Amino acid sequence: MKKSTFLIISLALIFMNCGGDNSKKNELKKQAEEYAESMKIEEEIGGQVKAMFQPLPAVAENPDNPITDEKLKLGKILYFDNRLSKDQTQSCNTCHNLSTFGVDNKQFSDGDDGTSLGDRNSPTVLNAAFHTSQFWDSRAQDVEEQAGLPILNPVEMNIPSEDFVIKRLAATDLYPPLFTAAFPEDSNPLTFDNLMKAIGAFERTLVTPSKFDDYLKGNKGALSLEEKKGLKTFINVGCLTCHTGSQLGGNMLQKFGVYDNYWDLTGSDPIDEGRFKETGNEADKYMFKVPTLRNVAMTYPYFHDGSVEKLEDAVKIIAKLNLNKDITEEEAKRIVIFLNTLTGDVPEDVKKIPDELNPAS
Repeated sequence: MKKSTFLIISLALIFMNCGGDNSKKNELKKQAEEYAESMKIEEEIGGQVKAMFQPLPAVAENPDNPITDEKLKLGKILYFDNRLSKDQTQSCNTCHNLSTFGVDNKQFSDGDDGTSLGDRNSPTVLNAAFHTSQFWDSRAQDVEEQAGLPILNPVEMNIPSEDFVIKRLAATDLYPPLFTAAFPEDSNPLTFDNLMKAIGAFERTLVTPSKFDDYLKGNKGALSLEEKKGLKTFINVGCLTCHTGSQLGGNMLQKFGVYDNYWDLTGSDPIDEGRFKETGNEADKYMFKVPTLRNVAMTYPYFHDGSVEKLEDAVKIIAKLNLNKDITEEEAKRIVIFLNTLTGDVPEDVKKIPDELNPAS
């Protein structure tokens, strides 16, 4: 006899032996009905869940950049250090704040000069090392390459050259010994390439498992009935077309607006041509990396242009644009209930500014 069948029968027997206690009868009846419905959903979607999703690994390994304690220490200090921007106003953490799920919750992030803004919404850094490419237009292949590009971007961190920032770091008492410890085999360890490797190594540890991972690992009780209904709706609506794997995204590019223009639904202005701006290839017009849905409930506003504030609205818009479906309010709410199961977090000590950057230390 299946465990689920045994439990339902047991609940029914208890229900029948509750005598005149109607409140207890009603509660047990409700539990039995919910359990039966939960098991029915498991039978309906279990195969798809197993085929299309995987739990998060503990760390995003890169054989070309092995993680060491010394490299992690250096990478974290660099991640929080404003000296990586020209006017020393910005760090990696400014736009990708670890205390707010790896984003700044702004439509566009502030630039180093205090007045300029970036032209795309800052995506979360959490779990990003698992993605097959970086940035909305996939112009970087991994987090190591990605780490260097904002530093040299004339709006974001505005460092004029690699040599500029390396000379700045070399002039401190802090960094030369840290780079030497992190890259002991290098005759000249304090380089821009090693700076990128150190930040990349740190970012590869920013992994945020959630209750959904417990569910994927076999704990069917990790999700409530309502959360399972949301997962079923997520699957039935067709969200699996793009949002699969351990990240529920981050593994492909897709045209934003397969069935309609995104700017007509989001009110976006100016219109962003996506990867086309990078390649000039007509086939890349309006192509963007599919974002991860990990922590999506916390990483508003949504889409590459940060044009949508509410997750339910974003769900309805993407269903219309890329699946040609007008989903109901109830369907959107159910999907959002499921998406909340993807919220995880990094430990508090990871979010803490390193003591080495505290002037009082």
